[in-house]
Amino acid sequence: QVQLVESGGGLVQPGGSLRLSCAASGSIFSIYAMGWYRQAPGKQRELVAAITSGGSTNYADSVKGRFTISRDNAKNTVYLQMNSLKPEDTAVYYCYADLRTTAWSESGDYWGQGTQVTVSS
Repeated sequence: QVQLVESGGGLVQPGGSLRLSCAASGSIFSIYAMGWYRQAPGKQRELVAAITSGGSTNYADSVKGRFTISRDNAKNTVYLQMNSLKPEDTAVYYCYADLRTTAWSESGDYWGQGTQVTVSS
């Protein structure tokens, strides 16, 4: 069993900051990529940011320059530092990990339960 547990969501005013964390635990052999998606009401889930085990990153255009993704491979944890938050960043944020549970298994995506981020005055 693999679990991804997120923390750090909440209510923040426009222009404020939040830091999300996501820790993966359980039967994990290796993790290739970790990252964050978000889903706002009535909208499709979209990629926010991702980072590989080697440190390569990818960001949605809407968050470039404001959000920073980082990762602690030793702790199987990924972080999302969100600065200059806007009301349009309001969404449920989901952590994911592309990982293998054994040396001979194929990689697959595992998801966290989601954490609410609300940007409002």
